[in-house]
Amino acid sequence: MKILFIACLRANTGNSTTADRIKSHLEAAGHKCELQDAAGLQSPLMVAKLISQRKFDAGLAIHVYKAGRFLLGSRIPFGVIFGGTDINEDVRNEEKFQLMGHVLNNARFAVAFTCKMKEVAAKHWPQAISKIHIQPQGILTTPNVSFDLEAFLRNAGMTYIPGESHIFLLICGLRRVKDPLYLVEAFAEWHEREPGICLAIIGPMVDPLFTDEVKGQLHNVDGVHLIDEIPQADLQALIKRSFAVVNSSLSEGMSAAILEAMDLEIPVLARDILGNAAIICHENTGLLFSTPKEFVKLAKRLMSEPDLKRKITNNAKNYIRSHHSWELERETYQNLVQICLAEEL
Repeated sequence: MKILFIACLRANTGNSTTADRIKSHLEAAGHKCELQDAAGLQSPLMVAKLISQRKFDAGLAIHVYKAGRFLLGSRIPFGVIFGGTDINEDVRNEEKFQLMGHVLNNARFAVAFTCKMKEVAAKHWPQAISKIHIQPQGILTTPNVSFDLEAFLRNAGMTYIPGESHIFLLICGLRRVKDPLYLVEAFAEWHEREPGICLAIIGPMVDPLFTDEVKGQLHNVDGVHLIDEIPQADLQALIKRSFAVVNSSLSEGMSAAILEAMDLEIPVLARDILGNAAIICHENTGLLFSTPKEFVKLAKRLMSEPDLKRKITNNAKNYIRSHHSWELERETYQNLVQICLAEEL
């Protein structure tokens, strides 16, 4: 079968990584799967012509609004995967909300990463509850074993002193919903007192205007560094060598960066929002904070209490093994697509 898979495919973003992984699952079942970047599509009519010309048998989309809407009106069966901002942010816009309802009415299945995400979706679109399946993201980390940390940091303008430096890593595409400036002032003050403390913000510059704003804010700030995106294997190697991974987002579906850090046995400090709290149990598999002041307090605890750090990383690794199986994710998507296609026959 030939599957059209639509997602936001900016390189080295969570959506792109997830799309590549799910594509590999479907291809392992013998399907042909073609990825299309939602940013390059103009209308459902354009996609309908694409489907007709290339003879696709089924469709799949990550993000009900940004990608799913392009499959409306197509003659092929399709499924959708909730992305996070669709269910947390886009529902506040009446036009987007109504359009997502139409997408879900026409979809053969929908996938939510968490039980909570399904509950929220069911409240908005109760008619779709029977077709929403829960499948957490599958995690398989393969860090680059030849990654040269000191050379990388030197090129990024950062100083690394083994045993003294504590690198906190914030991984995100630069857009407002990720709120990368939330902890900047706290880190600048902390770095002034303890020069070994630093925050590295790394990821693609998704929103050009917001990127300029972030660069302007960080221009004369010591202890906080903005770094361009790097390949996934290098990023995972960088995670492995950092002290902790940080998430300060205003909204999340299910952060792949958090899950990868947990799998790599690096502690996570995350803002206490719905998406993060769904995968992090405070002081058990990670630490949740609600203010910059609370973040610093928890980060200092992590530095001074090795038993707490050990407990969190061990529990987080076990959580990933139990709840984010790459093999189970593969089986789920293969089954969903097969059911979708079987209903068409």
